Amino acid sequence: MLVKLSSSSLKQTRWYEYSVRFLLGGLATVFAGVVSRQYGVAVGGLFLALPAIFCASATLIESHERRAKEKAGLSGRRRGQQAAALDAAGAGLGSLGLAAFAATFYALVAANVTGAFAAAILVWAAVSVSAWWLRRKLRITTQTTPAER
Repeated sequence: MLVKLSSSSLKQTRWYEYSVRFLLGGLATVFAGVVSRQYGVAVGGLFLALPAIFCASATLIESHERRAKEKAGLSGRRRGQQAAALDAAGAGLGSLGLAAFAATFYALVAANVTGAFAAAILVWAAVSVSAWWLRRKLRITTQTTPAER
């Protein structure tokens, strides 16, 4: 599967789905700010690093895929679950890259902020792409019957 950018998904998304994403993302950010004020920026940063809109995105992806299959006259339950699971796997791989970014920045920031930021971005990209590549090489695929899709 080739990674590509497609604007067609923007047309499929309803306005209230964007509202849910922005609301939950904003609430997660506010929560991280409250935790930071109470327990310090190191602890608050961990909460800010959580995928703030993951839950909303996963449910929206599931419903989009299910609706698309049902529109074609098929049961889309399994397809929706698989699409949400794939998104979750991507979020997990992204979290590995984020952790590598944070560790690199933390290790280098005392010497030079700009250099630490540049190095952290490079490490993030290398870890994220490597994790994606490794998952792609090691994944186990299963065949599903048309009834399961």
